[in-house]
Amino acid sequence: MQSFDGKMAVVTGGGTGMGRELVTQLAKAGCHVAMCDVTTDNMAETQRIALTETNDSVRVTSHVCDVADEADVLAFRDQVQVRHELEHVDLVFNNAGIGGGGSFVIDEDRMAWEKTFDVCWHGVYHGCRAFLPLLIRSEEGHVINTSSINGFWATVGPDVPHTAYSAAKFAVKGFTEALNIDLRLHAPHVMAHVVMPGHIGTSIALNSSAAHGGPDLERIRKTLAERGVDADQMSDEDLTELVIARGERFRDDAPTSAAQAAEIILEAVRENQWRILVGDDAVAIDQLVREDPEFAYEPEFLRRIVDRGHLNIFDGG
Repeated sequence: MQSFDGKMAVVTGGGTGMGRELVTQLAKAGCHVAMCDVTTDNMAETQRIALTETNDSVRVTSHVCDVADEADVLAFRDQVQVRHELEHVDLVFNNAGIGGGGSFVIDEDRMAWEKTFDVCWHGVYHGCRAFLPLLIRSEEGHVINTSSINGFWATVGPDVPHTAYSAAKFAVKGFTEALNIDLRLHAPHVMAHVVMPGHIGTSIALNSSAAHGGPDLERIRKTLAERGVDADQMSDEDLTELVIARGERFRDDAPTSAAQAAEIILEAVRENQWRILVGDDAVAIDQLVREDPEFAYEPEFLRRIVDRGHLNIFDGG
């Protein structure tokens, strides 16, 4: 797709982070956008920013939608058709995601695990199910599904379980690759893209804590104890402040900003590139995993990545 001017795009998770940047950059390029999120205030800010950077002919609409709920996504699709008065869409960015649900083995409460998996996997699945018929009606369609480096490397370090998020992102990557073959056979004018970001400067850590009803302080105490920290001497307020500070550091110290990530994604779509690695860290880790997949989950593997200047935040650097 050489130009986004005059096209119609759908962006899930448009309230913050990469979603916000995708909405604003698409609008600036002359593309009409329908975004969804669970937080109206965040979408209102995205809409305000987007409309200040484009002309009056571009429409940007916001829709409250929980992508983990198929009925919500179908209602979102119907609203898009009505409010934009269109029978087709040209681009669908299944971008919404949260973190959480670390251990499958010891976490007794399944809610956090299943919520993370539902948003990150079923959000993509529901988005594709709902909007693919509208993409097929376009002259040239693109569905862009956000996976992660955790879609090919299921960890953030040897001492941190990361099962729900990684399982969902592996599912997104595998599904999107298989979908591309399906589309080539049955709808060759539509392309599927899989996005695999590395460490991007977004508020996902902070938003994920809020999505799960606040930080799991009991689990945090247990994790800190396993690392030799006497967390029993810390108050709940101290632990909460620690979580917030780490989330802010994840956002502010990232090597790739959300704006840069959106630029990389949109340029790849323009170039019909289906496999999109976002950030130098994503490129480096992809290469290292491919070179020695058996070694990828050994403690020394993270050290190899850090020594190359990546993922210092997960090494305490």
